[in-house]
Formats: sequence, structure tokens, C-alpha cells
Amino acid sequence: MRSLMRRVLLDTRYTLVGFPTTVIGFVLMVAGFSAGTGTLVVWLGVPLLAGTLMMARGFADAERGWLSDVLKRPPVRPRYKPAPPGAGWFRRLVNPLTSGQSWLDLLHGIVSLPFAIVAFVLTVVFWTIPLAGLTWPLYGIITMRIPGNTELPELLGLGDGYVVNSVFYVSVGLVFALLMPFMVRGAALLRAGLGRALLTGVAELHERIDDLAEGRAAAVSAEANALRKLERDIHDGPQQRLVSLAMELSRVQRQISKDPGAAQTTLKSAITATRETLDELRALSRGIAPPILSDRGLAPALAALAGRCTVPVDLDVQTVERYQASVENAVYFVCAEALTNVAKHSRATVCTVQLVRIGDGLMLTIGDDGVGGASVAKGHGLAGLADRLRAVDGELSVHSPEGGPTAIVAEVPCA
Repeated sequence: MRSLMRRVLLDTRYTLVGFPTTVIGFVLMVAGFSAGTGTLVVWLGVPLLAGTLMMARGFADAERGWLSDVLKRPPVRPRYKPAPPGAGWFRRLVNPLTSGQSWLDLLHGIVSLPFAIVAFVLTVVFWTIPLAGLTWPLYGIITMRIPGNTELPELLGLGDGYVVNSVFYVSVGLVFALLMPFMVRGAALLRAGLGRALLTGVAELHERIDDLAEGRAAAVSAEANALRKLERDIHDGPQQRLVSLAMELSRVQRQISKDPGAAQTTLKSAITATRETLDELRALSRGIAPPILSDRGLAPALAALAGRCTVPVDLDVQTVERYQASVENAVYFVCAEALTNVAKHSRATVCTVQLVRIGDGLMLTIGDDGVGGASVAKGHGLAGLADRLRAVDGELSVHSPEGGPTAIVAEVPCA
């Protein structure tokens, strides 16, 4: 109830306070634009138009601040085109005229007046009628005694008298009071929709393009880091074992005719090395594309990760749905890397892993009771996880004070 009332008050403030501001802006912008275009032929219109556009930008910035309250999202300010470095005074003067967003600001200041009027009228009506209707029993006994006054219930043929009038007006007030939150919200959204389209639409598009570009760069960086890590692991592990295995087999070839017993011992050692190499290759392949993930989904794959971890893991998977391969791979990779770091560095005695779907997002939470100090900064064990998540529009947060405990939360959109 408190949040609903706060929402109604914010929307009411937006429509009531914004109305006179819109009227003032409309008058100034129409006058400035008319004067500027009318005197453009004698060049006096250039500074007038530039000043009008700058004024429109100020009104637009104020509107963007209000939009953040109504639309429940952080304010987005467009990137106005700056004057070129070293530009002269005239080029700086006309610079507002070269920015497309400046003209959108002016357009909003002019065309928003009808929307502001409708929103203002709806808000006033749906505040006034409930207040007047619900309080009629307090002042109605006075208005009924005014000579020649005919109340609305009597005009509608419902009867006359204090009780009839009170029931009628209170009932109307209750109906309008129930409708008020929806109508005030609709009035605010009517006006805010125009503001978002003209004042923040282009900026939001630019931000989305930047996010996609950063996500692509993060994906490329994450894949490059993963490839370098894989190359290093193969070079330091299986490759060295295979070189040693080749040397062992060469020794067997030399010993088989001279000393069969020694050759048998060397061959057993080579077989053992082969098995160890296969185990290491399997471990590396799990970090690339584990078959259990593609075949059975996240829940069994995370259970397999938890079973292989050297630290006891309390696993809680509250979703068994299948998601896009990129989403499942990102969640699996984060969990695998986090559990690896828990086993190597945390000195924890227990670890918890929880996967839950909240709305249109997956939330993976990994915690341990270790020594803490985990960080996503470059050079730390969790480096690269944030980039991996950004590639799928996800976010990573790490809370790991010195001394512990550690909590890693990964959020990934899955809609």
C-alpha cells in the first residue's frame, strides 16, 4: 500500500508540476523558433535559433530527470555533438544547430503541450472527484441549504435528501478513488512515453550499441584468455606427458631384445603414463564443452562439478529447464572456475552452490567459509569471469573480505 501511494504521488507530481513547466517551455520555444526562422535571412536568426535550442536542451534535461521517477529507470542523457577542437567562434555558435538531438529537444518542447494538458486534466479530475465525493457529508449539509441549489441525485431521479445525496456522492468518490491510481499512472505514462521517444530513445539506442560492442569485445577477450589457458595447460600437462611417453616407448624398443624384463617394467610405466594423460585430457575437455551439459542440462552438469570438487559442496538447483547454449555454457564456466578456485585457494571446509531462476534471469550463487580475498581483478583467479558473463549480458559480483566468507553471484538473462 505504501509503495502504491508513493507511485501515485510521484506520478501526480510529474503531471501537475510538469504542466506549467511545459506551458512556459512551449511559449519560449515557439517564440524563439519563430523569431529565429523569421530573421534567419539577415543572420540574426542564427544566434536566436542556437539560443532557443540550448534553452530547449535545458528543459529536456529537466524532463529526463522526471522521466527516471516515472519510468523507474536511471536517467539517460544523449551525447550532444561537441564543437570540433580549435573551432572558431561562429562554428561554436552554430554547433547546437548541427546536433540532431537538439532539434528533438525543441520538437518535444512544442508537441508535448497537448499531452501535458490531457495528463494534467486527468490527474486533477481523478484527485478532485474522490476528495469532493468522500467529504461531501461534511460540507453537503451546508450546500443543500443554498436557495435554488439542486443536487445531482435529484436531477438523475434518484431522490432528494441528505442521506440519499451522501450515499450517492460517497459511492461516486469511492469508485473514482479506486480508479485514481490507474488513471493517474496512465496519464503520467501518456506524457512520459512521448518524452522517452524524443528525449532518451536515441541515447538508449546508443547505450545498447555500446553494450553490445563491449559484450562482443568481452567475449573475444574471454575466448582468447580461455584459448591461452588451454594452450598453457596442454603444453604443461599432456604435451609433456606425451613426450615422456614417446621416450619410454623408445626405451622399450631398445630393451625388448636385450633385457625383456626391463622392457616389461618400462612398458608398465608407459601404460600408467598413458592413463594419466587420458585423465588429464578428459579434465581439460570438461572445461571446454562437457557432454553432460549439452545432453542433460545445467542441473546434472553442476552436480558433476560438485561431485569432483575436493571441498564438500552443498548443491541447490531450483530450475531444471533448458536454456540457450550460450547461457548454459556461461553459467557452467563460472561455476567450474569458482569451484576450482575454492579448491585451490580458499582453504574452505564447505561450499554452497545455488542456481535459481528469478523472473527472466538465472542467478548462480557460490559461497564458501574460506579465508576470502577473492577478486575479479586482473591476475586473480576469477579474472575473465566478468568478461565471460558480459558476453551474454550477465553481471558478476564478488564479496570476499579478508578472512572470509566469500560470496560470488552471477546473474544471466535467460528470457
